[in-house]
Amino acid sequence: MGKQEAYQEKAEAQLREWKADIEKLMAKADQAKAEGKIEFYKRAESFNAKYEEARKKSEELKGAADDRWADLKALVEASAAELKEALNNGMSKP
Repeated sequence: MGKQEAYQEKAEAQLREWKADIEKLMAKADQAKAEGKIEFYKRAESFNAKYEEARKKSEELKGAADDRWADLKALVEASAAELKEALNNGMSKP
């Protein structure tokens, strides 16, 4: 397995983990009182949008030629960092 394939597998595993975090947040929203549900759903929608952006960039990385791979990798990492920060901040709020 090459460096690119290993990186791709790692990125996909992280995306699956974040998707599970988003689903946990949605479960919390379902249990929240009515006034809290709106905030939970807003956060979950925002996380889903960031997740989809990271997932799409990861997909682009799969088919990237060697000369574009490094640039796309940097975009994937930036997108992933943004999602990770949002999830960390959002999951810590009640």
